[in-house]
Amino acid sequence: VQLQASGGGLVQAGGSLRLSCAASGFALNNYVTGWFRQAPGKEREGVSCISKGGASTYYADSVKGRFTISRDNAKNTLSLQMNNLKPEDTAVYFCASMRSSPWRPAQSTPMERQCVQGYFASWGQGTQVTVSS
Repeated sequence: VQLQASGGGLVQAGGSLRLSCAASGFALNNYVTGWFRQAPGKEREGVSCISKGGASTYYADSVKGRFTISRDNAKNTLSLQMNNLKPEDTAVYFCASMRSSPWRPAQSTPMERQCVQGYFASWGQGTQVTVSS
């Protein structure tokens, strides 16, 4: 069971990056999945999450309108399209799944309350995103 994130890099403000997360050993679409980020000296925060079926998504206020989460069930990958990047988006980005989590919230819980790192037990290794001003 593994999550492998890729796609990070150095980009100028206003630029775009697309992060990808490949899963092996389990089907991503069987669980809530998401992207989290951690900047130096800050707590890890939920950036965007998507429900099992994909009908429900959540975006942090700071990325709404700029980031788009998607999942390709055939390729078993999770993506995060990041446009109009800002220096404050600089962080290590992690993909995560609720697979193996003993504390999954009820499926009816709003996505903004599910996109919390404590509910996620399967994590990728992180990919660095650096946005220069």
